[in-house]
Amino acid sequence: MRFFKKRYEQASKEYVEDHVSDQRDGLHLNLKENIQHVKEALGDSDDIIVREFRIGKDGDLRAAIIYTDGLIDEASVQNFILESLMFHFQKVDVSAGESPFIKLKDSVLTVGDLKELTDFGALFSSLLSGDVIFLLDGYSQGLTLGMKGGKDRGVTEATVENTVRGPKEAYSESLRTNTALLRRIINDHNLWFETKKLGNVTKTNVSIAYIKGMANEKVIEEVRRRLDRIDIDSILETGYVEELIQDETYTPFPTIFHTERPDVTAGNLLEGRVAIFVDGSPNALVVPSLFVQFFQTADDYYQRADITSLLRFLRFIGFFIALLGPSLYIAITTFHQEMLPTPLLINLAAQREGVPFPAFVEALLMEVTFEILREAGVRMPKTIGQAVSIVGTLVIGTAAVDAGIVSAAMVIVVAITAISSFIVSSFNLSISVRMLRFVFMGLAASFGLFGIIVGLIALALHLCSLRSFGVPYMSPLAPFIAADQKDALFRLPRWGLFSRPRLISQKNVRREDTVPPKPRKQK
Repeated sequence: MRFFKKRYEQASKEYVEDHVSDQRDGLHLNLKENIQHVKEALGDSDDIIVREFRIGKDGDLRAAIIYTDGLIDEASVQNFILESLMFHFQKVDVSAGESPFIKLKDSVLTVGDLKELTDFGALFSSLLSGDVIFLLDGYSQGLTLGMKGGKDRGVTEATVENTVRGPKEAYSESLRTNTALLRRIINDHNLWFETKKLGNVTKTNVSIAYIKGMANEKVIEEVRRRLDRIDIDSILETGYVEELIQDETYTPFPTIFHTERPDVTAGNLLEGRVAIFVDGSPNALVVPSLFVQFFQTADDYYQRADITSLLRFLRFIGFFIALLGPSLYIAITTFHQEMLPTPLLINLAAQREGVPFPAFVEALLMEVTFEILREAGVRMPKTIGQAVSIVGTLVIGTAAVDAGIVSAAMVIVVAITAISSFIVSSFNLSISVRMLRFVFMGLAASFGLFGIIVGLIALALHLCSLRSFGVPYMSPLAPFIAADQKDALFRLPRWGLFSRPRLISQKNVRREDTVPPKPRKQK
């Protein structure tokens, strides 16, 4: 195994070295050679457009622009580049000794985002990112002109994190659109973005966002370090980055929060967290992340505090029902029948008469069937996916009871468990609950309530051992921080949220000095 790993690493290293050395070559003085080099390197691809032309008063200067079809704004190229070069440059007097290249750069091209390049590495990076490349014969320099455009999905409504009140817009697959959405919410010069390229082949733009002076510098530096450590061919989605930078790999619980909403990202940045964007992904990663954070929604901060506290409490109850519902039924009906009232016990015994399986197998069959139906509903086309889930559940549940395979009580328990899992606001945490549910079912079938208690203790110890970028995962519950309880299991009114989480920001903690309103007495 070590031999194959060594051979693989050596081959990968040789590929990267050859690839990089190819791109370090400087531009040629001859325009034809530069164009030929670009065509050979890109396999003469049809989507790479090369437009050669002559400029100057007498047409004595040969030039070319190169761009990727579908990634640029063609109208802007026509109006701001070709028109400037082919018409306006003829009227410009280039005095003796003055470089036409400098004159073009400083006085002719009416493009805001303009940079100089000297090697093919920078040329390919800009070209494939959606910029226009300008080359002039006789010069070993070129210009990269920011003309990004093309088709994208645009800003649409959030599909996963739905809200009753508040903004409806969600991220798109365009990195610059996503950063613009965030900057439109936080109009502050301290909102900083740092962009780097990851992926030896894809060279995907990955951006770090944080508010200078609020975010912990140690967390920012740790995010930079973990991103710089990534050595992989491709980064296609935030899931790649999440899996490569998370603290714990072998845990069912998500230690990095992700969201599709700009307002949720802004709220987390204002608490001192750091966001990570990946070009091509409509999601943002947020670190550090806490366990209680996965029970919070955008609606929690747009509704009154009493309503928010009630709904958040319901989510925690739903979490435990989704986790322990079937296992409690198995444990009580198998080992602890004395805990049930006599009429209920007689009723359950009558329902189970003729059922050939023990409670554990009964629950396992129903849970696996429901998970299959849920996955089928997700993967099938939207027009029929929901109908398949609902009709399939009703038909199979009714048929199973009529056939005597499962009891009616078990169908009710599984249904309540499934509905409770939908209450959990985070999809990642909901999947974790679904996985752990089977573990607790096995413990309940083997040891009864004692097994469930041991499982809960082990689960609590595991949760307390987790960290997210150095921050305890269970804070502010463990370690218990009294000042941060104002927005954990419940939420205080807006004037009570006067400070940021202590372990997240660690500086500039105070964020509000609003005095709570007092009703005036009528004279």
